[in-house]
Amino acid sequence: MNIRIIAVGKLKEKYWRDAVAEYTKRLGAYCSVEITEIKESQLRANPSAADEEAVKVAEGEDILRHISKSDYVITLEIKGRKLSSEQLAEKISDLGLDGKSNIAFVIGGSLGLSAEVSRRADFKLSFSDMTFPHQMMRVILLEQIYRSFKINRNETYHK
Repeated sequence: MNIRIIAVGKLKEKYWRDAVAEYTKRLGAYCSVEITEIKESQLRANPSAADEEAVKVAEGEDILRHISKSDYVITLEIKGRKLSSEQLAEKISDLGLDGKSNIAFVIGGSLGLSAEVSRRADFKLSFSDMTFPHQMMRVILLEQIYRSFKINRNETYHK
């Protein structure tokens, strides 16, 4: 299975980069992992609603350029569906059984995702009603993907 994470923004702090590297290394035993970082658009001070929308649209166009037709796209959105770790594991397993071996997870920037990216989603996933920094969300997502593979293989880790 090929897992791609498309995320707006770079990981600036070493501790986030280290955590991502650790989970990417762990996942190597189960799947291929690729992380694509999208340049975060700059927002001027005191932006208008139109300025914010323009940023989401620009970032969205960049995200969509990195998604292929064969990708099963899972966007991370507050209004998405909440799953337990076991349900996410089942979702990933079912996708593999259905022949969908290219899964692209999309993490938006500080303003969220454009409507175009949201419409492209095959599945909208929510981790919480709360908002998390996108750097932290990348680590949480990788950990949950790793946990999913461990669950699916009945290996100890997830309890």
